[in-house]
Amino acid sequence: MAITESEKLSGPVKGGAVLFAEMTPSEGGEDQFNDWYDNHHAPSRVNGMPGFLSAQRYKSPSGPHYLAIYDLESPAALDGEEYQSRRHSPDAPTREMLESVTGFARYIGNEISFQIRDGVTPEQALDAEMVIAVFFAAPTEHWSELVGWYETEHTPLLLKCEDWLMTRHMEIVDFSPEPFSHVMLHYVCDQSAMDSPEVARSRETDDYKRLKAADWYQPVFAFYGRRGARILPAR
Repeated sequence: MAITESEKLSGPVKGGAVLFAEMTPSEGGEDQFNDWYDNHHAPSRVNGMPGFLSAQRYKSPSGPHYLAIYDLESPAALDGEEYQSRRHSPDAPTREMLESVTGFARYIGNEISFQIRDGVTPEQALDAEMVIAVFFAAPTEHWSELVGWYETEHTPLLLKCEDWLMTRHMEIVDFSPEPFSHVMLHYVCDQSAMDSPEVARSRETDDYKRLKAADWYQPVFAFYGRRGARILPAR
């Protein structure tokens, strides 16, 4: 496997938490939105905020809906004075752009654990062509059941698919707008991985059928294709 841009950097690009931010640009404003995000907004976060390690942008295959996943050292990176100042007092280009976007969603995920395909590094997995985010709103008393099933059965079965590179199990510690409790981030080579025999087998187990029958088990899927190179700190 070729060395990725992420692997050329001496510092870590994967952290123990993520900031998951979705936006939809205004009609006719997609080019301007991407220019702002690529050349101003995301680089200013990765280069100017303590605790921000890297960022990757994605686009939905179903329309002009965009996602950015920022890798953070921990959720505490978002409590810093510099981040809070910029978030609540954005500069003029950012304020103007944020006033025009719709479909805004923001989730902070604290990584509980991650599992990765043999022979793949975290840096390579982070550069996967697609990320599949699966959201859950699990009652507190079922949190350990959900995560334990993922860690011991579900993710190991998915990783038997050669196109499934990594799964990160995240507890959501801050949310807007939906009160989700967890998000599982799956890094895959292509959306066709969802049609693999391994995914089919993962839905045939007794534990999966038991969880699926529970009233609270209502996963929400979001598919995004990678857009451009990972945004890294300036050297």
